[in-house]
Amino acid sequence: MSILAIAFPAEAAIPVAQAVIGAVAGVARPLIGLGIFATLLVLFKPLLKGILRAGLLVISPRKSLKDRKANDNMQGVLMLNRMASELDLSQPSLAAELRLLASRG
Repeated sequence: MSILAIAFPAEAAIPVAQAVIGAVAGVARPLIGLGIFATLLVLFKPLLKGILRAGLLVISPRKSLKDRKANDNMQGVLMLNRMASELDLSQPSLAAELRLLASRG
């Protein structure tokens, strides 16, 4: 005996009404199952989010603070070099200063 048979006991009671009740039960059973599934998703949402975050960290771990600071520093150096290249023809002294700042890191 399944749990859904308990939810619809009239299905086994009268053979004449069995066809009508069976049709209603055939439509209601997936809706009840979907409702239970949605309820479980809402109930276990924090657990599922934690599992998802742990899986993402396994795939691509977060860089250390030292690596992130080094990456930011490198982006700044590259930006200063790009600015120096743009100003090379119009203002060579400013471009030289920017290259000096970029070399300090």
